[in-house]
Amino acid sequence: MSEALSDEARERLADVVELQPTKNSELGKRWGMDSGSEVHGYLEDVLGEYYYRDDNSLIRATDEAAELVDVEPGVTNGGDGTPDAISVPPIQARAFAVLAGPGERSESVVSVLHAIREEYGMDPSTDDVREALQALRRKDVVEVVQRTVPTYRRTVEHSDLDVTETDGS
Repeated sequence: MSEALSDEARERLADVVELQPTKNSELGKRWGMDSGSEVHGYLEDVLGEYYYRDDNSLIRATDEAAELVDVEPGVTNGGDGTPDAISVPPIQARAFAVLAGPGERSESVVSVLHAIREEYGMDPSTDDVREALQALRRKDVVEVVQRTVPTYRRTVEHSDLDVTETDGS
């Protein structure tokens, strides 16, 4: 059935593989869709046999999908089950780079935002940084520590994780 996929469907399937684990809103942003319902409909109607939702309702590609589009998944786990490589958009790579490490005091979204601005000269919005941190959390390389506001820190050391930047948003 893989021959039946259009070029657009193959590109979107590649996005699912690359961004996994992901959610409707991330795919909607990548695909220029306005609603999660629109994304869900596309997934069900066009890519139904190539994706599934995990125990946390996050979207993941099947093994067949990854082979079909020949794209590296967003997370590669090491022998112990912890991530040892991730492929992420630039904002996520920058957030991971400046974020406090596993043994350090967790940081707020605003703190990470200022660090990205200072270190990289980028000017993302607070929402962009929050989304980047949440995406990294779903990849199990960042954890949330609840203080007065949610704060974040890496769960792995820089040296223990290979971070590859994708050209995505």
